[in-house]
Amino acid sequence: MTAAAPIENPVSVLVVDDQELVRGGLRRILRRRDGFVVSECGDGDEVAAAVAADRPDVVLMDLRMKRVGGIDATRLLRARSDAPPVLVLTTFDDDQLLSGALRAGAAGFLLKDSPAEDLIRAVRTVAAGGAWLDPSVTGRVLTAYRTVKPVGTRADRRLGDLTAREYEVLELIGRGRVNSEIATELGISEVTVKSHVGHIFGKLDLRDRAAAIVFAFDHGVVTPGESAF
Repeated sequence: MTAAAPIENPVSVLVVDDQELVRGGLRRILRRRDGFVVSECGDGDEVAAAVAADRPDVVLMDLRMKRVGGIDATRLLRARSDAPPVLVLTTFDDDQLLSGALRAGAAGFLLKDSPAEDLIRAVRTVAAGGAWLDPSVTGRVLTAYRTVKPVGTRADRRLGDLTAREYEVLELIGRGRVNSEIATELGISEVTVKSHVGHIFGKLDLRDRAAAIVFAFDHGVVTPGESAF
């Protein structure tokens, strides 16, 4: 039997969870033959050292751990300019926890009872610079997010500062598209998309794609029922 060819440019994933069985299960889903390389650590206080050692493309972060929880670990990690994106994975359908993860800088969240196919797609999307909000709880989480960070009229006026093309790009970000998909849908280059995204973030004072998705939902650019996650 001929050996399978090695996967070029595999996605490197750091799994952070204090349960060894969970880490093992995630390793079985994110297999090397499917294009993933997985490293792991067992608590939030180990994340900085693991990221420095393994240089992952994405961190798959549990929320509740024994020493340092996922929200605090995400906040500390995302304070670094070279930090990889964080995808929160949790068993807890807790709106306040998940909205707290977004405020800490997570690129999105996924519940642990989601299908394996959703996990694979979410990891690849976040590693590619996108964001992922689990559709089963997105509406409620955004409501919780808004109770802490209410929408103001200044944000409404800034939305009007976008060009028509920037508005289209924001809408597609809100629908979960990554830059390459946006480029294809709009018939423009990926470099142009990146330029539009930068302008959107600057005009709307957004730090990342997860914040852009929240903004798009908050201001009616997209609605939960229209999300393509």
